[in-house]
Amino acid sequence: MKILYVLRTIAMYAYMFGYMLLFYPVLRQGEKAQAAGDRAKVRQLVDKHIPRWCRGLLWMGGVQLTVEGRERIPTGGPVVFVGNHRSYFDIPLMLVALDKPHGLLAKKELSRIPLLSRWMKLLGCLYVERDDVRASLQALKDGAAIVRGGESFVIFPEGTRYKGEEGGVGEFKAGAFRIAIKTGAPVVPVAISGARALYESHNYIVHPGSVRVTILPAIQTAGMSKEEQRQLPEAVRQNIMATLSRLDQTVL
Repeated sequence: MKILYVLRTIAMYAYMFGYMLLFYPVLRQGEKAQAAGDRAKVRQLVDKHIPRWCRGLLWMGGVQLTVEGRERIPTGGPVVFVGNHRSYFDIPLMLVALDKPHGLLAKKELSRIPLLSRWMKLLGCLYVERDDVRASLQALKDGAAIVRGGESFVIFPEGTRYKGEEGGVGEFKAGAFRIAIKTGAPVVPVAISGARALYESHNYIVHPGSVRVTILPAIQTAGMSKEEQRQLPEAVRQNIMATLSRLDQTVL
């Protein structure tokens, strides 16, 4: 049985890069549009190809995805999505579970992966190096500029994948919430349950499984007091943990 999981993993990676190679002309088209300042064309290509590519990844991995609460996403302006982080699968999950694909704050290592980094640039992703405080602050400023420009943004405020027990969540870094506070954009918490069991829990060999992404009610940041701003990271963390706990009890 283990060989089947290994073959599934190989097939998923082959699809991951095969899609990007096959649609390389589309990538070049998007890059030319981006260089020309044609944001509408870039958005059209991103909205079509990135979700399709991610859905293919999830299908190849045998992922059964359930999304709850998409109707809670505010309309009429950008928001900052804040999710817990357990797995490398969290990125494609976020790219298909929300109203549309949005740029996200990713670790610097992803910027070095050929083709993938170029698609992420089209999407509007930013990179952060955990040990470089100055670069991290600049990334947050750039993220705020993206939101001010009318685009929503995705952040995993733990800063790294949480490796504790299922249902747990790491500390939410306050800096990640500056984007929402500085722009007055609503914060939309997102709880991801079951993702680690797809990959990391099996020594990075893909196993089929079920994942639930729950989009929670938005938290308005406009007009927040300094004390409310200070409490915001932990309030969002507790909301997500309560949702994960409820889902665990439902499974049991």
